[in-house]
Amino acid sequence: MEVLGLNIKNIISLKNADIYQGESLILQDVNLNIKEAEFTYLIGKTGSGKSSLLKTIYGELPLKKGTGIVVDQDIKKLTYENKYIFRRKLGMIFQQFNLIKSWNVHQNLDYSLRALDWKDKDKRLLRIKEVLSDIGLSNKIKSSIFELSGGEQQRVAIARALLNYPKLIVADEPTGSLDMNSADELMYLIKKIAYQNQTAVIFATHDMRIVEKFPALTYLCKDGHLQSID
Repeated sequence: MEVLGLNIKNIISLKNADIYQGESLILQDVNLNIKEAEFTYLIGKTGSGKSSLLKTIYGELPLKKGTGIVVDQDIKKLTYENKYIFRRKLGMIFQQFNLIKSWNVHQNLDYSLRALDWKDKDKRLLRIKEVLSDIGLSNKIKSSIFELSGGEQQRVAIARALLNYPKLIVADEPTGSLDMNSADELMYLIKKIAYQNQTAVIFATHDMRIVEKFPALTYLCKDGHLQSID
């Protein structure tokens, strides 16, 4: 795609892809293109294939048929060895926060950076302070996770997803366990950060209130197919 002389490339490109969960065909003949900095919803009922599609995109499920390029990686060529290197290019947010509640915010984020092979302690601390500033939790760096509200814990999960400057954020029902006000705050935050950092987002949800209040490009999983919603 060419806009004002700038070449905008695809971050996700699936063509004629069949999405399987084990031996079960979940979605057939999927065609999906998401560009740099593009925010995209993935909607559909529970069990319609949203999570299976996301798992294929981030390499948890193999792509058995069709083609798929995600952040310049051919996902059909993912192996046990290179899958974790590939995932360093992604930020992932889930409904469950997956934080260590007995640790404080800094310890959780520092652990993630060390797993991402950030060896310099001072650079890790600087990056942690940067992402906490982005999400409005600078004053919580020493707070234990169990002291935080659900909305604050999800913000820490967003901060963790941003640590390694991802080109793509994969979000699977991240507002599912939040009340309406916390969910809205989260949406404002994700959309603002994605715009500021020019990060693509694919956001799976069954909450149509969110989709209607924060409109964006939308795809529907239904009856074993993926279709664009105009």
